[in-house]
Amino acid sequence: MPGQQHTDATVTNPVIPGFHPDPSVCRVGDDYYLVCSSFEYFPGIPVFHSRDLVHWTQLGNALDRPSQLPLDAGTPSSGGIYAPTLRHHDGRFWLIVTLVTEGGGNMLFTATDPAGPWSDPVHLPGVPGIDPDLAWDEDGTCWCTVAGVGQVRIDPYTGETFGEPRRLWSGTPGAMAPEAPHLYRIGAYWYLLIAEGGTERGHGVSIARGHAPTGPFEPCPANPVLSHRSSDRPIQNTGHADLVQGPDGSWWMVLLGVRPGGGTPGWHVLGRETFLAPVEWVDGWPVVGELSPVGAVPGWPLVPGPVEADRDDFDLSELRPRWISVRDRAEEHCTTKERPGWLTLRARGGSLDERDVVFAGRRQQHLRCRIRTLIDPSEGRGGLAVRLDEEHHYEIEASDGEVRLLGRVGPLRTVVASRPVPAGPLVLGVRITDAEPREARTGPDALTFGLEEPDGTFTALGTLDGRYLSTEVAGGFTGRVIGLYAAAGTVHFDWFDYEPLGT
Repeated sequence: MPGQQHTDATVTNPVIPGFHPDPSVCRVGDDYYLVCSSFEYFPGIPVFHSRDLVHWTQLGNALDRPSQLPLDAGTPSSGGIYAPTLRHHDGRFWLIVTLVTEGGGNMLFTATDPAGPWSDPVHLPGVPGIDPDLAWDEDGTCWCTVAGVGQVRIDPYTGETFGEPRRLWSGTPGAMAPEAPHLYRIGAYWYLLIAEGGTERGHGVSIARGHAPTGPFEPCPANPVLSHRSSDRPIQNTGHADLVQGPDGSWWMVLLGVRPGGGTPGWHVLGRETFLAPVEWVDGWPVVGELSPVGAVPGWPLVPGPVEADRDDFDLSELRPRWISVRDRAEEHCTTKERPGWLTLRARGGSLDERDVVFAGRRQQHLRCRIRTLIDPSEGRGGLAVRLDEEHHYEIEASDGEVRLLGRVGPLRTVVASRPVPAGPLVLGVRITDAEPREARTGPDALTFGLEEPDGTFTALGTLDGRYLSTEVAGGFTGRVIGLYAAAGTVHFDWFDYEPLGT
């Protein structure tokens, strides 16, 4: 499980596995809250809670209404919600984020309870760019800093800006993409933490400091303070960080990273995940400690949260917070209320190639796992899919009397295998395992799709190479989402079982 303790002396990284990029964290008393980017998925911006920085429980999704998150079919995959910043100030939570779609821009939301409800957006037309941050100085002035790295003063209640945005710092000379700024007052200095080098293998974390939130800023002589570029470490693409104090007053960093697998160049399939690293302060600068898959337990008692069941029986009136859909989730197309104890999907788009496909899934969070579902396709056509985007997905699809294994990679779409089946409900499944090592081009994993026979045995229809559902092949900023879809008519699902087979 995420953050599970291996022994009395170690914890695992990532602390929030799977497609949970761009983490931003804040502390309120003994509680920690964290949010991540969600891109084209709805509801948007998962909100997590922790008491120990190691174990995280999803409370909900901040943007759960179309009035907050209008994602139409024109929103491309890897568009949508970018890089939220979460802060607590003056008795309320503040969430600022960029909506990358037609008519989008920077927006600000507030809540008194991070579990929601969150407000409708305050639009910020005077704030340019992406990756907005919020910080308040001693007299209550609110500063918004954005990728680039520029800054403008704002009224967070109305969205009004004061003056023109001004450049603060461009990061390390020659480094690309200074982004993900976070501004803090720590001790005698204001610190400006950024990511740079691009969110791929060259990603890193750098920092500068000054005596005022508006600068001037002096860069740390040891920049980047964290980067795994040009190394053989199992965690790569490290960056987009945020700082927070632990329960004992020590300092920690949450950040994104990936776990590439297979041969050359290495493929990451779960997306960018949330990691935790220790920080010490030396001569007024942060020094980031070891970031590895297994790390030392922090110096305070761990507080594991509730363990989520592997199986979802769709016995609630609403889907649990971990379920996400592509761009929207209208109740007339996706509901647990039509047939009690079942998820009912009513088709709109005709396949996963289309942006308006009716889909409900959860992030793949383990490199090895088994997923099964009981489907009733008697009124339509649909199935179980592993999705990266419209051009990269595998699915096993059932219609009355037939099951087909389909693959879409770039412009190519094919029926890999098919077989007749008796009419009525049946169990579909996919098992994701390590690929058999062959050569330098061996992919990261293998996906075996099939169905269960009446006696419970599993019959495979085919095994597909996982590299084609990776960011290195498809591009973009997301990770795999595994779920259920309807491509024609109405399709019912009795349960969905996600079984980890390792980390």
